[in-house]
Amino acid sequence: MTLTVNGRTLTAPAPEETTLLAFLRDFVRLTGSKYGCGEGVCGACAVLVDGQETRSCMVKAASVTGKRITTIEGLAKGDQLHPVQQAFLDVEAFQCGFCTPGMIMASAALLAGNPAPTETQVRERLQGHICRCGTYPRIVEAVMLASKVVRHA
Repeated sequence: MTLTVNGRTLTAPAPEETTLLAFLRDFVRLTGSKYGCGEGVCGACAVLVDGQETRSCMVKAASVTGKRITTIEGLAKGDQLHPVQQAFLDVEAFQCGFCTPGMIMASAALLAGNPAPTETQVRERLQGHICRCGTYPRIVEAVMLASKVVRHA
């Protein structure tokens, strides 16, 4: 199976029924996306497929052939972190970090489509993401901070 991930063409001997999450983690060793619930509910496995947030545990890898897949590992541009990644660091919007990749990917997708969201819009967008540590206020703060950077870039 061959997919375009983070701008690179990656080929792995994955069976046809392999999920995108398994392809990323098990076959090409991109382990930033996490296996949480396995049912698309928690958001830990979120990646971008053609710029849209996608729960990679629910999608067959074969179904995204020919599409652009972006993982947390590919969000930064070289040494320059994506504004959401930097904001998460700046406001310490994580504790255990398990939900962080999915939260960041969903937030990056939100800001790509709406660079000036309200706090309510951020909360609504991230509603399907579960943070075991309860750092939701700092996560929202980070996304709002990143939105300022995105608007002024």
